[in-house]
Amino acid sequence: MKLFSSIVKGQVNHFQKWDILLFMILTILSVINGQTTVFYLIYFFWWNEFIRLVVDKLWYKKKMSVVNEAGHLTDFSTSLFLMGIYWVFIVVFFGFMAGSKNAEIMKVNMMVLFFHNWFFNLNLIFLVLQRIYQHKTQQQLNVYFSAFNPNTIVIHISIILGGISMFFIVKSNPKIFTPENPWGSVLIILPFLMLRMGLHYLTTSGSTNNKHISP
Repeated sequence: MKLFSSIVKGQVNHFQKWDILLFMILTILSVINGQTTVFYLIYFFWWNEFIRLVVDKLWYKKKMSVVNEAGHLTDFSTSLFLMGIYWVFIVVFFGFMAGSKNAEIMKVNMMVLFFHNWFFNLNLIFLVLQRIYQHKTQQQLNVYFSAFNPNTIVIHISIILGGISMFFIVKSNPKIFTPENPWGSVLIILPFLMLRMGLHYLTTSGSTNNKHISP
């Protein structure tokens, strides 16, 4: 039992490593199956922040886990309002306008938007289960209720990257950068994967530092 307990504890401590690994695996599989677009990636970053925000708020209110609070609880409504603005912009601009002249890109975008893309859906399901599990096991977490935090900064950067990708790369080479061309998709997703890994490093290193500082 002690061996089993130590194994479980070790997996809990390294849970976020599985997070980034699963994200990369599902993203690569979606590329291979021609189901990845710029909208897919930016919309995923939006959901990543929205899920974290809502789950953290629920568990913080119930006080079911020990967290490191960053930002004021009253900022939650402001954050939701800002997320609503992001959602409208991302869906209208990247979901519809940016891919309006490419039927295949539009098809993939609509599958993502209406949750018919199972690679995207599995990523979201794992995000929800991951955050709930982290709270239930009382892991050391950085909780942000402010409108501007590392996750929203990632959304800002992803929007800029997405705009550059769509208007200066994808539209200039429409035959190369299509969902059916895995090599074109790989070139598009690489900056987003690096961004995701950077966010993962910042959040996990922050939690580790706080853990060392805590008495």
